[in-house]
Amino acid sequence: MAPLGSTRGDTDQVLIDKNLFVRTLVLNRPRQLNALSSQMISKLLELFLAYEEDSNVKLVIMKGNGRAFCSGGDVAAVVHDINRGNWKIGAKFFWEEYILNYVMATYSKPQVSILNGIVMGGGAGASVHGRFRIATENSVFAMPETALGLFPDVGASYFLSRFPGFFGEYVGLTGARLDGAEMLACGLATHFVPSARLSSLEAALHKLDSSDPAIISAVIDEYSLQPYLKDKSTYHRLDIINRCFSRRTIEEILSALEREAVKSADDWISSTIQSLQKASPTSLKISLRSIREGRVQGVGQCLIREYRMVCHVMRGEVSKDFVEGCRAILFDKDKNPKWEPSRLDQLNDSMIDQYFSRVDDEEWEDLKLPARSSYTASALAKL
Repeated sequence: MAPLGSTRGDTDQVLIDKNLFVRTLVLNRPRQLNALSSQMISKLLELFLAYEEDSNVKLVIMKGNGRAFCSGGDVAAVVHDINRGNWKIGAKFFWEEYILNYVMATYSKPQVSILNGIVMGGGAGASVHGRFRIATENSVFAMPETALGLFPDVGASYFLSRFPGFFGEYVGLTGARLDGAEMLACGLATHFVPSARLSSLEAALHKLDSSDPAIISAVIDEYSLQPYLKDKSTYHRLDIINRCFSRRTIEEILSALEREAVKSADDWISSTIQSLQKASPTSLKISLRSIREGRVQGVGQCLIREYRMVCHVMRGEVSKDFVEGCRAILFDKDKNPKWEPSRLDQLNDSMIDQYFSRVDDEEWEDLKLPARSSYTASALAKL
């Protein structure tokens, strides 16, 4: 086995472990919980495209160093750019990230992501689109964007909308955390492997000379087990979630939850209502519409739409909630964002429509997805 090598002399943000037919990419910013910097995204994109052309590479494994797989995109850097009047630098970050998501979603070789720890936001985009996602007892998944004044992006409108029932709306709007068993139950993970077995599983994968998903799946199956959902798992509440989160608007979802709260003194219902009341009203409205549109769109269409949305978020014409949310949660950490507009009823349809329209800037263009040479059956199903 070759030693772990860095991607370039000056930074070790992505480590590469080369085996005969397998490449393991290790996200290596443990102090930042492996948040994706623009260098990491560029490097991952370069490596994925190179490995696709390399007939010696049959399989790509991705994992994180430390207690996270990846806690998201490095949005702090984007907010600094916006505050300096350079939202277009932020747009370049999201452009590259979404292209990486699309390449992973349409990849001709199997990607195995080992999600042994925190998987949030951009970390979901760098794993969920791949063929195999392995959860463990240490996995924690969340899309916490509505609390930051953003929306679940990185193709989340594609994958959240394909959860059972309206579980995706619940997870995307509230930022609820899921454990490994819940990730497996809703389809985020394809396998559950206890963390103590991961090194043995990786050793077995390193010996493979195959891109056949059935063969790879059979190897992972040998180390997998069926975890139990905890008694208090939100997944047991799918009936209530479907009743409430299937509603057409955020206001109707809240009313439905409030009616459920009257019927039963359930702490979960009150904490769900609280999560929605704390989130950015603008974020909630655009997130719900995004997930609903994602239900009938392919992954590429979702990413193109999300790119429009994120550019409008950064420009801040309707609302500057993204900058304010990052101030309150990431920078000042007072956890007391002042949203503007501050109430759902202050947002009309034309304000929401703006997020889904082309950006009115002559230098701006829609996300251009790269031509992909050949699609596997699983990639075709996503288009």
